[in-house]
Amino acid sequence: MRHRLRNLFGMLLVPGMAALSHGAEAQAPPPAAVIFENVRIFTGASAQLSSPSHVLVVGNTIKTISSAPIADPPAAPVTRIRGEGRTLMPGLIDAHTHLMFATVSQAVLLSGDVGFLNVAAVKAAGDLLLQGFTSVRDLGGPVFGLKRGIDLGLVPGPRIWPAGAFISQSGGHGDFRLPNDLPARPGDFTFGERAGATAIADNPDTVRVRAREQLALGASQVKLMAGGGVASGYDPLDVTQYTVPELRAAVEAAENWGTYVTVHAYTPRAVRQAIEAGVKCIDHGQLLDEPTARLMAEKGIWWSLQPFVDDKASPFPAGSPSRAKQLEMYGGTDTAYGLARKLKIRTAWGTDTLFDAAAAAKEGEQLAKMVRWYTPAEVLKMATADNADLLALSGKRSPYPGRLGVVEEGALADLLLVDGDPVANIRLIEDPGKSFVVIVKDGKIFKNLLR
Repeated sequence: MRHRLRNLFGMLLVPGMAALSHGAEAQAPPPAAVIFENVRIFTGASAQLSSPSHVLVVGNTIKTISSAPIADPPAAPVTRIRGEGRTLMPGLIDAHTHLMFATVSQAVLLSGDVGFLNVAAVKAAGDLLLQGFTSVRDLGGPVFGLKRGIDLGLVPGPRIWPAGAFISQSGGHGDFRLPNDLPARPGDFTFGERAGATAIADNPDTVRVRAREQLALGASQVKLMAGGGVASGYDPLDVTQYTVPELRAAVEAAENWGTYVTVHAYTPRAVRQAIEAGVKCIDHGQLLDEPTARLMAEKGIWWSLQPFVDDKASPFPAGSPSRAKQLEMYGGTDTAYGLARKLKIRTAWGTDTLFDAAAAAKEGEQLAKMVRWYTPAEVLKMATADNADLLALSGKRSPYPGRLGVVEEGALADLLLVDGDPVANIRLIEDPGKSFVVIVKDGKIFKNLLR
């Protein structure tokens, strides 16, 4: 009976589906095209802008870059944008975000309605795109639904490389249970776990299961908490979290899926243990010493650093344990960037904005302050081509095949047209509302002040 039903459904559905498919192909319009006229290009890798150029985008791909004017492609609807000497550059990439957590307070996050948190995240994603950030690596939070909505065009936002729930040991940086929730009942899941924000795992087998769950849900990379953190209540910064077998369980799960593990860690001991386990990226690391940094350089480990300095209001009250830990971490930032430069470690840039709507609205300022340690061209390269190389570490688990972070023929068309030269004046990126006159993501124009 089941066999006959399958045949019946096949006869009814397959021809209809085939007809729909052929009809869609026959009626599909030619891909839209965008032509940027008379622009100077920051390629994502060069230290200087190009001579005046013209750039043709067809669909979601940069088709042609030419010193001569470009004719309209046949049959395609074309939008021409007169650059008049402005700078065309790749869309910016933030290598460490938490879109679900960026703009709401920690108290709201731990007690608020999940529906409200999703609405806040939708707005945060749209605002971030309009700041010029066309791609992000999200390192903890239930963003799979947000990503899907953006990819389907339901709401605007950047491309997202999601990690899903960050994986933490009990009492680790991802454990936000209240003291009266401990000891936990066997098999009991916290609100954060039920919401997909965090996953508590305390032995190699459970770590392996939790990593596999995130990969099954669509994680591009897996995130573990390998050391103490600022925002968590139980763990001082110097605490090392997990053991090598526990970390290796996640690494093996990720490698079996063709991707990698990144860890939250600040100290030499936590980082060395993570490297021994096979981790490919360290996020933070502000308290590292030179021997550990040299080990990272020798092993080709990525260092995803954030420009954390005490230059703005803190979301943590003065005198609180989290504020004390924050100041301790801030104290290592200059040393960390010095080591990264000196040892030529593969360095990514990210913001790790948490619980701070004001900071989330000014990501360009967080990027521009990098001139404290790098030249403007190096800063822009880090936030474009270099960060794109880190995203590519996800291999086939990358949700967006294609080259990002560069302006070159064949690359994906994530582009910013800047009213000025950001290599000469990087502070232009501090005011994206004014400076970024055109924003293109995946070949689609999301902002155009030159109409």
